Amino acid sequence: MNKALDTDTAALVQADRKHVWHHLTQHKPYEATDPLMIVKGDGMRVWNQNGKEHLDAVSGGVWTVNVGYGRESIANAVRDQLVELNYFAGSAGTIPGAKFAEKLISKMPGMSRVYYSNSGSEANEKGYKIVRQIAHQHYAGKKHKILYRDRDYHGTTITALSSSGQIERKQQYGPYTPGFVEVPHCCEYRCQFDDASDYGVKAAKEVEKVILQEGPDTVGSLVLEPVTAGGGVITPPEGYWETIQEICKKYDVLLHIDEVVCGVGRTGAWFGYQHYGIKPDIVTMAKGVASGYAAISCTVTTEEVFDKFKTNSDDPMSYFRDISTFGGCTSGPAAALENMRIIEDENLIDNTTAMGEYLMEQLRGLQNKYKVIGDVRGKGLFCGAELVMDRQTKEPAPESMLAAIAGDCMEQGVIIGRTNRSLDGLNNTICLSPALISTKDDIDEIITAIDNGLGKHGVI
Repeated sequence: MNKALDTDTAALVQADRKHVWHHLTQHKPYEATDPLMIVKGDGMRVWNQNGKEHLDAVSGGVWTVNVGYGRESIANAVRDQLVELNYFAGSAGTIPGAKFAEKLISKMPGMSRVYYSNSGSEANEKGYKIVRQIAHQHYAGKKHKILYRDRDYHGTTITALSSSGQIERKQQYGPYTPGFVEVPHCCEYRCQFDDASDYGVKAAKEVEKVILQEGPDTVGSLVLEPVTAGGGVITPPEGYWETIQEICKKYDVLLHIDEVVCGVGRTGAWFGYQHYGIKPDIVTMAKGVASGYAAISCTVTTEEVFDKFKTNSDDPMSYFRDISTFGGCTSGPAAALENMRIIEDENLIDNTTAMGEYLMEQLRGLQNKYKVIGDVRGKGLFCGAELVMDRQTKEPAPESMLAAIAGDCMEQGVIIGRTNRSLDGLNNTICLSPALISTKDDIDEIITAIDNGLGKHGVI
């Protein structure tokens, strides 16, 4: 066992309990119990403060550690870069920044410019600011509205929450930034039409209705996840993206694709949008860009979008007047370069496709065994199983059931994810996103744990 696990951590657990404010956590139980501390990771596995080993089926809890734990080559790349130059403001270039931008753009035909910041929320904020500034410079401020989709999520700042389609994420944080308008979801399992034929086209046409209602001359962009993540792992229905693209082009609406979760291999392509023939104007990414080894996010645009900020060099207000302090950290692009090399050299895109297909097969096997699994969906190693009390009515399973199943899996030594504090009454999807290095044995262990959890809690 690792040396860190042999050390008495009791004092550190108490320091955590006394001083650390954990994310997404009700702390009242910690008055009587110890908080969880993760102290070591290696490959697909992590260990807690008591030395218990867990298979991590959610890549760091929030879909981040794409290439797995313990990658010394990434740590070495970061260390070497920090000694050479740890930071300089993004108003100047750096060697790792230039190298990674070139490498990244080589994976994104049609895109050309990379703006660095340090989180997915911030990357999306930059996208929104780009749209707003273009509106003021080229449309007299009118074409400023940003459309977002029900059940999608784009970050945790007030403005990012203003574009959130997950009501429980944003409750109690208003008033929100004005100019954000919601469009309907595209979850085929929960079809909003009497006739489900051509569902993808119909769902996209609902977006067009909103554009027409708001006025096309007021709508600047549409921000969408290629596969909805925390809103229930929702894959787009056939015909959806083609129609969305046509609508955006028709009404001169910039298409902003949020790849914070799906990007850098998660879905079995470098980027989720590449499965669907999408030609975006703005693409944002974070989590898997450096697999959590350093903080980095990117807002990537076409040259056409970039050129809109060069039309009047004499105007001191015409350029993109934004800054991200920690977008100037060189550790991010240094880690991202090595992260991408690993994905390429180990053929992890192909592995993600193959293991994703295997994971979906195993989930469908559970669906055949348990009626509580109403729907199974996903792309690559990004999969979900929606639990319902009745397959005919599709009544959502209570969130307490999913919490119990996830807790049981934890006891078995497998960490799974679930929708929580997202959608009132619809926090009923098990979420799985194991690292891109997953093997069949890893997936079998995950499925066995879920099987045991479902059976233990009397689910049929």
